[in-house]
Amino acid sequence: MQPYLPGRMDERRLTRRRSLFFTGIFLLTSVATWFLADLLWRGGITALEVALLVVFTVLFAHVAAGFCTAMVGLYVVNRGGDRARIDASTVPPDAPLASTAIVMPVCNEDVSRVFEGLRVVYRSLQETHRLEPFDFFVLSDSSQPNQWIQEEVAWLELCKQVDGFGRIFYRKRRHSTNKKAGNLGDFLRRWGGRYRYMIVLDADSIMTGRALVQLVALMEQHPQVGIIQTAPRLINGETPFARMQAFASRLYGGLFLAGLNYWQQHDGNYWGHNAVIRVQPFIEHCALPELPGSEPFGGRILSHDFVEAALMRKAGWGVWLAAGIEGTYEEGPPTLIDSAKRDRRWCQGNLQHSWLLTAQGFRPVSRFHLLMGVMGYAASPLWLLFMLLCTLEVFARTGEAPADAAAPAATALGLPPGLPSALALFALTMLLLFLPKVAGLAVTWGRPEEVQRFGGRGRLALSFLLESIGSALLAPINMLFHAKFVVFTLLGQGVSWLAQRRGAEDDGTDWREAILTHGGQMLFGLVWGVSAYVLSPAFFAWLSPVVVPLVLSAPLSILLSQGRLGRAARRWGLFLTPEETAPPYELRRLEQNLAECYRHLPPLEPLRADYGLLQAVLDPYVNALHVALLRQRRRTEESREWFAQLRERLLRDGPDRFTPREKMALLLDAESMMELHRDLWSARTEDLAPWWRLGIRQYNVLTTAPTTALYR
Repeated sequence: MQPYLPGRMDERRLTRRRSLFFTGIFLLTSVATWFLADLLWRGGITALEVALLVVFTVLFAHVAAGFCTAMVGLYVVNRGGDRARIDASTVPPDAPLASTAIVMPVCNEDVSRVFEGLRVVYRSLQETHRLEPFDFFVLSDSSQPNQWIQEEVAWLELCKQVDGFGRIFYRKRRHSTNKKAGNLGDFLRRWGGRYRYMIVLDADSIMTGRALVQLVALMEQHPQVGIIQTAPRLINGETPFARMQAFASRLYGGLFLAGLNYWQQHDGNYWGHNAVIRVQPFIEHCALPELPGSEPFGGRILSHDFVEAALMRKAGWGVWLAAGIEGTYEEGPPTLIDSAKRDRRWCQGNLQHSWLLTAQGFRPVSRFHLLMGVMGYAASPLWLLFMLLCTLEVFARTGEAPADAAAPAATALGLPPGLPSALALFALTMLLLFLPKVAGLAVTWGRPEEVQRFGGRGRLALSFLLESIGSALLAPINMLFHAKFVVFTLLGQGVSWLAQRRGAEDDGTDWREAILTHGGQMLFGLVWGVSAYVLSPAFFAWLSPVVVPLVLSAPLSILLSQGRLGRAARRWGLFLTPEETAPPYELRRLEQNLAECYRHLPPLEPLRADYGLLQAVLDPYVNALHVALLRQRRRTEESREWFAQLRERLLRDGPDRFTPREKMALLLDAESMMELHRDLWSARTEDLAPWWRLGIRQYNVLTTAPTTALYR
């Protein structure tokens, strides 16, 4: 299949591009492997050294792939861009559009953030005067009563305020099977036939109306394209950790995105959100297979997006990266620990892809995407294994006689004999790791208007230096996190699906959480460092960039999680991004709306845990809304009796002794909710639990407050 662009690129030209890219990886890996082999084979090679060489070759190829992507991207940027990209197509202002569903799956998210973000997207699209083809869907898998009830109320209030009835829809699934992929699949089975396209947003996604219109118009122009993925930019980070991630992504990401598009073209990837999908081929070809065995390696696929892109390409539809589309944003985890929790889930999902590397019919580039996803996590235990093997190698060589004239100097450095090869290998590795960052800085440095959007040359240079130091300190910590996650997955320990913390964190990570999370890393780093020092002080100096951050992992994690330090860095002009110095109107509107929402007081502490249940039973407005959104179902006499007992217990004892399952059962039963509301308001005060009496008193106080803003 040919790419679908003005001035189509023929297969021979695309083959030349890919040959250049993969040849670069092969040559760099070959040179590095030769240098290490030269170090190891002096005086004979042992089984330990063979293992070390094999592991190093795999790891260096992974590093070389990232380096070659960035260098190809540098070439593209320096020549003025690549015309062979899908967003190079001109989109007229009146380009025809088609029916499009904008879907946002949510699960126990901050309700104010979800619906204020949706409001911003809706208003921005409305201001383009192209709203007519678009419908919005909030697809909830929330398992917490508070979130569920707040979502319903927030949906109704949003529809009233923007006149969105018949265009903004809310759906809560009764059974949350197969997580996000199952949620989207259920939506497509029920309503997918009404729409030609689907734009998927995460709970923290923001897309401008112009970007949405441009995506749909591009799909209309290119009828053989199945998915167009945008490149969302990180926003709203307040902690030092979040700000460093956003700064690095903004400064270096352009080169990697340009390099990706250069060699992948229509064999692109899908990242799960901020993308437009052609619905009919997605339904026909992208049903996820059931992997053999049980979780965590088998069963249902967690990381569905890579697989769906591969299935779309297998069916002959193009998958493109549109990195040039502006106005697409997302938020990242605020702390190192939150990032690790997210990686724990992604790790299991990506390792499942190892089953699919040899699946029939997948395109070679799709297999490469899956392999790189696996290596994104498998590389960490391999790096750890490599360094442990190096430690064993130094231990094995301790006391050996020098093999050649260079050996005394090499031994003084704690390295195997062959000092020239060792230094050349070290220089090559550092070049591959840091040159892409320097190149990203150089590209921005040569654009004065862009430099000002990063805060000016001085602040940009200082931020670059601090980010480079910070990423070097975090690399060993993330290595141990990922190695642990891979081992746990191999041992059969699955992962629960938890809501991700996003945005700002005022309190940050406390010492208890930091010690519980990083204590094993600190102990491991201490033992490893002491052992290396006893073995060879010079080898310890070589290993110190790895073990020192591990020993300091807990205080580093706490330091980088402090919102006040992140805000101070912003005042000082550090880690600024163009989205901060010149924010688009949509981001300014979101910040103002959230500030207004979060200004209201939460309910009293005794009511906080079950405030959603309180609203649904007590408030006539919320009760009527909740019942109207429930589907009626037939009940047996046994179930009627069981629900009657639950209702009596709830009013008499309050919700404290109820299990989450019992609370959700009542909330899912329309008849019980109507009867609870009637019984509560008709009961004598002395027959009610103290919890309900307090709720009624506070309800009388808060009835004049905006319902959607009562709870953060």
